[in-house]
Amino acid sequence: MKKRLLHTPEGVRDIYGKEYEKKLTLQAKLLQELHLYGYQDIETPTIEYFDIFSSRIGTIPSKELYKFFDKEGNTLALRPDFTPSIARASAKYFMEETMPMRFCYMGNTFINGSDFQGRLKESTQIGAELLCDGSIEADAEMISLMISCMKACGLHDFQVTIGNVDFFKGLCVEYGINEEAELELREMISNKNYFGAKEILNALSLPENVMDMILNITEMFGSLETVNEAMKSVTNEQSVNAIKRLNKIHELLELEGIAQYVTYDLGMLSKYHYYTGIIFRAYTYGSGDAIMKGGRYDHLISEFGKNAAAIGFAVVVDQLLSVISRQNIEIAPSKQTYLYFYEEGNYQAAKEKVQAERKLGKHVILMKKENDVSEVAYQEYALRHNLTILER
Repeated sequence: MKKRLLHTPEGVRDIYGKEYEKKLTLQAKLLQELHLYGYQDIETPTIEYFDIFSSRIGTIPSKELYKFFDKEGNTLALRPDFTPSIARASAKYFMEETMPMRFCYMGNTFINGSDFQGRLKESTQIGAELLCDGSIEADAEMISLMISCMKACGLHDFQVTIGNVDFFKGLCVEYGINEEAELELREMISNKNYFGAKEILNALSLPENVMDMILNITEMFGSLETVNEAMKSVTNEQSVNAIKRLNKIHELLELEGIAQYVTYDLGMLSKYHYYTGIIFRAYTYGSGDAIMKGGRYDHLISEFGKNAAAIGFAVVVDQLLSVISRQNIEIAPSKQTYLYFYEEGNYQAAKEKVQAERKLGKHVILMKKENDVSEVAYQEYALRHNLTILER
């Protein structure tokens, strides 16, 4: 029993030493970048009412939530996602605010999934949310900020893929596809599952040309020119405007000199159903999944009584840390800890020395040197714990 208690449950892990130092440094870099853009810190509870993440809100399936009850019998959940919590808080504290608000956050999320292929069930997220701004400029700012965050972490070989959920939604409205089938199609198209999507469409008894149009969404990715070709095949206003918005965003990114990092994908959707328009993901070497994800969610805050457009993105820090390690990108620690020895009889002088060093901002451990421990043993100890021996 005691031996079993030494281990963590499946999907969670301890992190310490050099790895944790790197994680803290990476988090500091990301937050600094968000602060440079004027985003202000917000902290929401780890525990929320279950309804905050219900299927009506459009977050992850209920079976993947960690659920429990409080003493009053209310169903609670550990947050799987920050965005609904930020939406709730903004409606509660800024109900009358109509001007743009910028928030950033850092904390852990919890997803009780069983098909995550080695992904952690508890992970640290850092993200930004821009509320009360439905403009194209806000879309471009969020994408620009995400690119800045990747550069700040030392990444150079990466790609941001941008889509627009409104293109797909417009087709569903035009061809009378019901909400249930739309949600099923979202998953199939997002996973590039051509045959799964075709099976759903066959059951809807749609005309052959309509089926082909929807199935071809999986091929509508690449350059802006490829996406613009899709405009020739659609007639509904929602889908046409979705492509026009992508073109306007591209113009703004070109002005910033970052358009070279961007490609487009009209078949990119999300399992989070609250996304309403622009959606984007960042990819790089060393990860089979996106390292940063975001999008526009103009109707989510209204679920809490406030009508406000919004857009945001998040990065899973643990996943980003793994990618940086695989790419051999060096993360310099934000601080160095020193080790200063004293011997029997000179404690007071050593204490004064260490206090003086600490006043200069150095992190110093004061440690007694035992006569029966070799110099080599102390050097190996310092190496194991990432310490630098401070000379006398």
